This record gives sequence, C-alpha cells and structure tokens, in this order.
Amino acid sequence: MCGRYATTQTSASLHQAFEIDLANSFVELEADFNMAPTKLAPLVIGRREDESASAPQRELLTARWGLIPSWAKDPSIGSRMINARSETVAEKPSFKKAFARRRALVPADGYFEWYASPPREGEKKPAKQPFYITPKDGSVLAMAGLYEFWKDRDADEWVVSYTILTTTAEDDLGHVHERMPLFLEPEAYDEWLDPAPRATDELLGLLVPAAPGRLDAFAVSTAVNNVRNNGPELIVPLAPE
Repeated sequence: MCGRYATTQTSASLHQAFEIDLANSFVELEADFNMAPTKLAPLVIGRREDESASAPQRELLTARWGLIPSWAKDPSIGSRMINARSETVAEKPSFKKAFARRRALVPADGYFEWYASPPREGEKKPAKQPFYITPKDGSVLAMAGLYEFWKDRDADEWVVSYTILTTTAEDDLGHVHERMPLFLEPEAYDEWLDPAPRATDELLGLLVPAAPGRLDAFAVSTAVNNVRNNGPELIVPLAPE
C-alpha cells in the first residue's frame, strides 16, 4: 500500500512537469514531507470542455487524500479509501464510477513504506523500519489516482477527494513491502486523464510499475511515523551503523 508520501513541488514546477494548460489552475502549495490521509495534496485532472479537442485540458487542483464516494453519509469513510487495488478497482462500488470517468495523476517526490523485520527474541511485534522510495534521477512521480466529488450538506460545499492505485511490488522493492503504487509515463497522461469512457483492459494497460532500477529505496528516521513531524530530515538516508 501507499500510506505516506512526500510532495514538495511548487505550482509552477508542476505546471512545467505535467504541461498543465489551464491558466486558472494556479494553486498555492506548501512542501509536505509527510503527506498523510485526510490532508490536502496537489492533483492533476483532465477536463474536456471542447469535445473536438485532440486531448483533454490538464488542470491542477488540491484534493483530500482518501476517496469519499458520492453516496457516503460522512467523510470518515475516506480514511479507509486511501488506496485502490488495481486488480479490483473496476468492480468495487466505492471506486468503479471514479475509475470510469474521474482519473487523475498524483504528483510525488517519493513515498514511504515500512519493512517489518522478524521479531527479536522476547518481542511480541516485529519492529517496522520506514523506507523512502524515490526516483534516482530526482524526477517527479506520476502516481495513478482516481478522484470523486462529495457534497458536505452541513457546510453546503463540495469536497474533492482521491485515492492511489496499487499493485504487487516489483522484485527489487518487494522486500520492503508487498504492494506499491502504479505509475504513468508521460505518453499515457492524456489517455488516462481523458474523462471519456474506455475499456477496462485498455485503461489498466496504461498503468505501469516503476521501470526496473528507476527507484531507490533507503531506510529513514522513524520520525516519519508521527504525522506531526514534517521536514526534509524525514527523507535523509540513515547513516550506516
């Protein structure tokens, strides 16, 4: 799964990285080295205002992490919807409508996973060591996401929320955690973001694990375990013992 990640890009750098072409999609962003569920994070979506256009327009906005289905009675369900398994996303009631029409890119510098080491003698639970997984070349990851609109009737406002698609981890990362996010390459952005209906197999075919050798994984401080901790020290590799 993906339960924490880092996103430190500015609105301007995301406009450049994802070729966002709507002038009104400039949003104020703050660096977050410990992005956690229910927080607001940058999201890239596609809109098709002109049906004759060859590709959807890309828009940058902020959304709450943890998808809230349109039929939910309250937003608390979103805390259990931070990830969607790619193997079942097209059939699950919570995700299938968003998968059909509301697909997104979730920009990230990298993400965290926790490795559960075998318990030591006398320990009831295994110790969990956080690892930070990030592109070796410093590029921005485009994690595959879905988004949804939910009406908060008490506040009389709409909430935009999202989830991140996951798959079985590749061999070189599977030793850290069995699941990992799915990604999109730039040539697949338009097809994924286009709200027009597409065949399930066609959509899933756009999603890829990170190319072998592209990502680096290294142990980091357990300070990331506390969501109140937030700074560049969270993504610094631990010194060898």
